[in-house]
Amino acid sequence: MYTVTRVIHFSYGHRLLNYEGRCRFLHGHNGRVEVELRAAGLDAQGMVRDFDDIKQTIQQWIDDTLDHAMLLRKDDPLAESLKTRGERIYLMDVNPTAEAIARLIFDYALTQGLSVSEVRVWETERSVAAYRPD
Repeated sequence: MYTVTRVIHFSYGHRLLNYEGRCRFLHGHNGRVEVELRAAGLDAQGMVRDFDDIKQTIQQWIDDTLDHAMLLRKDDPLAESLKTRGERIYLMDVNPTAEAIARLIFDYALTQGLSVSEVRVWETERSVAAYRPD
């Protein structure tokens, strides 16, 4: 099995609802995403996938959608206020944990026809969450 991994950096803010720790407050992260693609064989150029294809697909979507955005659960009471003030927000069905962000990016990669096998989101240099299907 062959794999390739593209690393993408982005900045985002978030907070967690129904959580007692410090992450219940609005705060931000300089995150790192690792998008891993897998293939049993290589294409005609000898690649799983061109790194530039991953960049153009996933990094562009992250830049356009998540970078410098406030990621909030869709029922967060602050969402409407921030939206009204012209702030960049992205609403999620679940708390915007690193695990949920990894799943969000994984699912997007699948919709783009990428053979994604795992997405890892580094929330800090010591804390990483991943999503991969069973």
